[in-house]
Amino acid sequence: MSETMATEQARIQGSKIRVDILGVVGAIVATAVVLLLPTPQGLSPEGQRLGAVFIGILVLWSTEALPIAVTSVLALALQPIFDLGTLGAAFTSFVSPVFFFVLVMFTIAYAWVKTGLARRFALFLIAKAGSDTKRVLFVFMLGTGLLSMFVSDVPCAAIFMGIALGIFGKLKLEPGSRFARAIMMGIPIAALIGGVGTPAGSSINILGLTMIEQNGGARVPFLHWMAIGIPMVLILLPFAAWVLTRVCPPEIQSIGDPEEIHGERRQLGRMSPGEWKVIVIMTLMITFWVLSTWVPAFDVVLVGICGASLMFLPGIKLFSWKEVQNATGWDALLMIGGVTSLGAASARTGLAKWLAVSVLGGLEDWNIVLVLVAISAFTVAIHLMLPIAPVINAVMIPPIMVLGAAAGVNPVLYALPVVFTASCAFLLPLDAVPLVTYSKGYYKMLDMLLPGVIISIVWVIVMTAILMLIGPMVGLLEY
Repeated sequence: MSETMATEQARIQGSKIRVDILGVVGAIVATAVVLLLPTPQGLSPEGQRLGAVFIGILVLWSTEALPIAVTSVLALALQPIFDLGTLGAAFTSFVSPVFFFVLVMFTIAYAWVKTGLARRFALFLIAKAGSDTKRVLFVFMLGTGLLSMFVSDVPCAAIFMGIALGIFGKLKLEPGSRFARAIMMGIPIAALIGGVGTPAGSSINILGLTMIEQNGGARVPFLHWMAIGIPMVLILLPFAAWVLTRVCPPEIQSIGDPEEIHGERRQLGRMSPGEWKVIVIMTLMITFWVLSTWVPAFDVVLVGICGASLMFLPGIKLFSWKEVQNATGWDALLMIGGVTSLGAASARTGLAKWLAVSVLGGLEDWNIVLVLVAISAFTVAIHLMLPIAPVINAVMIPPIMVLGAAAGVNPVLYALPVVFTASCAFLLPLDAVPLVTYSKGYYKMLDMLLPGVIISIVWVIVMTAILMLIGPMVGLLEY
């Protein structure tokens, strides 16, 4: 038996090595092809070289032929090698405020998980759901969406998935259950929807807002973002739950006596000092984030760093740095840095402007509503080819802002649909968030396509309508 397992493991290892080699070769070939092509009219030689580097890095990120963190650091080294600027310039844009915000959000998410506050919150909501399966689905999605407004999407999905698996075990639900399928698709969908509620809801939001400012756009205040994000969440969350109940009608009407959930809540006992500390710190952070609308000194990243630092103070100390180190997704952190650095280089070399003219030229003559719909729909579709939300921001925001300026429209209005829709990643479970639940086998790759298409279409319509309605109130139509 052990020999058979060893043989199978060797076969899998050999297959992975072959795939990785193909990925590396593919990246080299793609880079070489772009370099050998004639330089397109209007694009500088530096822009063409950056385009070649960008494509090679995208192949490596998409295939994971090299570890994501290694590819991210390689994105820095290739810039001076291809004469795109000094290594110092590449590092300057790599270590941006976004880099530290992502680190802060890993710390805050770990505080919620370690103290048990996240599980208490989840059990509280689910205990209120009763036994009706449709109501249970909605409450699972509501809880995930609310938590993901202030905690990273992946931990949110993992927390609610763990509780759902416990319910499936009690009900003996196997893969193939429509109720389980709806829950396991609903959790990541809700996390991605909830993540757009506030700028702090996702590192993608902060990355997008930073790139907007780096490309000459105005700062988007915290409350102005929420004026768009909260209505989106309030509309899309119940709609997404409704779609899932239609696409995957539960085969059972009740989950039975929810006493087990109540029992788990009783076992938690009263709130611990650690939980209260997290609540107080989060309340202070949210207060200062809102105040940043009028006091720009209370920067979102600055407040996040201060809040996370409080968690280490003597008398508060919720965890050690070593614990946080182990809970931090360093590959995601380094990818954010690599994306930011390449994005800055695209503006510096003129690649962004060339893309705007070549790919998006002509849109500036369209009606503004149609332009917003086109930008949003393209951002949704590109997830199928490029399922890496930070990269989508880096590829699309610079040229989109050039397009806005050429059309005489506030570039921020054209860029915000990209930032919001970078989280609309549920056509297929390719993004890190849906992969959390997909790995459990309760739904197949194509199961998410139909509900994902329906929700994505409504996402585009709702977001465009809210932007046009709220935009004038927050100055997005002024330029």
